[in-house]
Amino acid sequence: MTHKEIDMRITFLIFDDLTALDAIGPYEVLCRLPQAEVTFVGETAGIMRTDPRSLGLVADRSIDEVDSTDILVVPGGIGEEKVRAKPHMLDWVRRIHETTQWTTSVCTGALVLGAAGLLKGLPATTHWAWREKLREFGAEPRSERVVEQGKIITAAGVSAGIDMALHLARRVAGDTYAQAIQVGIEYDPQPPFDGCASRAPAPVLGLLQSLYDERSARAAARR
Repeated sequence: MTHKEIDMRITFLIFDDLTALDAIGPYEVLCRLPQAEVTFVGETAGIMRTDPRSLGLVADRSIDEVDSTDILVVPGGIGEEKVRAKPHMLDWVRRIHETTQWTTSVCTGALVLGAAGLLKGLPATTHWAWREKLREFGAEPRSERVVEQGKIITAAGVSAGIDMALHLARRVAGDTYAQAIQVGIEYDPQPPFDGCASRAPAPVLGLLQSLYDERSARAAARR
């Protein structure tokens, strides 16, 4: 296969209590871009525990060590509330955004972009259970799995991060290379159930709400 050479710096902002697939899904796509250099960055360098805390991801660098990137990916998870509560982290997101070709989020990572002031007046998406919260940051909530506006791309909940990354790979490297990545990771979803919240039966939504309430309680206890 022939392709144009690409020197692309890709930075993932990670933090405690993130949702693992929000980061790992896009990583499995974007790390396969030609000449990609991927860095996981945290408030400090070290291990960030996902939610639940049985899995750790390593931030090789702290935000103080990274002042520019080509692609920024901000995942979500209950830990994003702590990120939003730290002005110096939002300042970093704003500064990095000024240097990027693309700034992206997955799931509730969009709330971090919103808190940093990057979504004012823009259409954006996030996990369906938190979509209306985007209005607090001046964004226009959308139900699509992937929303692109200028150089900002937001993805809905969790698995939509893979779709977002493939969309971005298409922008960066073209259709053929992006589809080659998709086929290479055998991303051909055939789930046993309909995953759309607006079509889910009441018992399913009720169970989810109770799980989200428990998760919020855990997050509050860790503050």
